[in-house]
Amino acid sequence: MQLMKRNVDCGSLRKDDAGRTVVLNGWVHRKRDHGGIFFINLRDRYGITQVVVDTEAEAGGGRAAELAAACAELHNEFCIAVEGTVRPRPGDMVNPSMPTGEIEVLASRILVLNRSETLPFQIDGESGAGEDLRLKYRYLDLRSAAMQHRIRLRSEVTFAVREWMTSRGFLEIETPTFIKPTPEGARDYLVPSRLYPGKCYALPQSPQLYKQLLMAAGFDKYFQIARCYRDEDSRGDRQPEFTQIDIEMSFVDRDDVLSMTEGLFGHVFRKILGVDLPAQFRRLTYEESMERYGSDKPDLRFDMPLQDFAPFVEAGGFQAFKDALSGGGETKEPAAGLGAAGGGVKALVVKGGAAYSRRQIEELEAHAKIYKAGGLAWMKAASDGTIQGGVARFFADNAAQILDGLGAEAGDLILIVADPKRAVANTALGAVRSRLGKDLKLCDPARFEFVWIVDFPMFEFNGEENRWEAAHHMFTRPQEKYHETLEKDPGEVKGDLYDLVLNGCELASGSIRIHDSELQKRIFNIVGLDPGEAEKRFGFLTGAFKYGAPPHGGIAPGLDRLVMLMAGQTSIKEVIAFPKNSFAVSPMDGSPGDADQKQLDELHITITGEERQ
Repeated sequence: MQLMKRNVDCGSLRKDDAGRTVVLNGWVHRKRDHGGIFFINLRDRYGITQVVVDTEAEAGGGRAAELAAACAELHNEFCIAVEGTVRPRPGDMVNPSMPTGEIEVLASRILVLNRSETLPFQIDGESGAGEDLRLKYRYLDLRSAAMQHRIRLRSEVTFAVREWMTSRGFLEIETPTFIKPTPEGARDYLVPSRLYPGKCYALPQSPQLYKQLLMAAGFDKYFQIARCYRDEDSRGDRQPEFTQIDIEMSFVDRDDVLSMTEGLFGHVFRKILGVDLPAQFRRLTYEESMERYGSDKPDLRFDMPLQDFAPFVEAGGFQAFKDALSGGGETKEPAAGLGAAGGGVKALVVKGGAAYSRRQIEELEAHAKIYKAGGLAWMKAASDGTIQGGVARFFADNAAQILDGLGAEAGDLILIVADPKRAVANTALGAVRSRLGKDLKLCDPARFEFVWIVDFPMFEFNGEENRWEAAHHMFTRPQEKYHETLEKDPGEVKGDLYDLVLNGCELASGSIRIHDSELQKRIFNIVGLDPGEAEKRFGFLTGAFKYGAPPHGGIAPGLDRLVMLMAGQTSIKEVIAFPKNSFAVSPMDGSPGDADQKQLDELHITITGEERQ
């Protein structure tokens, strides 16, 4: 078969091209037969062009029978080549919704390049197919206009990142994909070595250690579009392999990193979406965020803050609230940041929420219980200035003070969570707030609200193992004012940590790093890492600190999440070409799959336990 090579794509032709002879290559998007005149919408990744086939007219150039035969067998997703002449559409046939809607191509020749079997789902528009079916035939799913748009958006975002970073003097440097296993946080993916029996490489969870080594090596501005791997249990929207925009800088403090990141995202959003972001993003401390929104990744597209109900508890007669404030039943353990100790009673005012039924409130209560709340109390603001329903009878005498203090008006719903642990009250009611934001359609996907969360606790206490753990990672520098008292009260120590949150999604995490070996040893000691084990795992990094390593810090925005939010999606699978499903399996190629016995023998691996299927 001789290929008719295209000389134009299916999205480029306009009225000025009338009279031009063209060759198009693409897929049959739709075919309509109007009694000897066929209309074919031909599609490629650039767009759609309408092709007209008149099997009776002289335009066929003596190929009328050939054209008729070709059109008769065409079905959706046949891959074809079309030669023809561009002509304007009649005025009443212009399609303003198509960029090519003013023209059509009168075909003189059609060549079928490849036929298509019956499709497992329709590519035209939203298919409605389930996730596993879409992933099994991902190469078909990727032909849809929506997926083509999102993958193109990802490419454009990646280019814009590289464009801005290189223009600011950053060097793009690749770090190893095969690294030394350093068990911490999520599980590593291990790669057994054939040459060294019993030894393994690990796939990097992030380039953290290597980018710090690059700072020690004098490359003061580094970035990388880095592939990362984490062997985590199936949960939420995670993927076993993901991509982050990895960045590290020398001789900087926190404000330098934050300012650089704001400039980067300002460029990306302006260039790709035409959206102007503020020059500086809002900042909240971790404590402020937890108290006001019940989350360290708050969605600021809507307000609805958590409010303190404690001032109204004593005057009321609801004993459960009083018990919560007194800390009744609380298990004592070392504090780690605000709210880990001490009771709390927090309230949420839902504007116009009095219309919520008892069943709807019970659904919200069930959601709060997922986050360890004992229950969800409620009351409604009535038009006569009273409060009604739920626990209102316990507070009827001071209704005016409650409504005024919370800013509640007639028709509003007041939701309350009380717990001997203030952190539970905040987190559970924060989860209810997030649920309400979605249920009430307060989360406009076309709106972008960034916020920095700063001053995180450096450590968190693991009650099960009775020890302190690094809240983020062990290479974060504690804030200077805590250096003298690190070991005395780890729960009070704030790290020089920062997260960037966009629309309720953690988009980036970073910190100023430790750059001297003695401070690093103290952190290892606090988290209970034996000096010998620390040397075994991280000696190559701490050794570099002894040779004049500079102060440095960085951040790592998630590329998948960034593109997902820019595309108005809620799953990163929608912006990754070949993702795994929720069980870390690829329905398309069947990975993970069995290795044959020869491969296992070469790697000195023996499968134990259940027999291989």
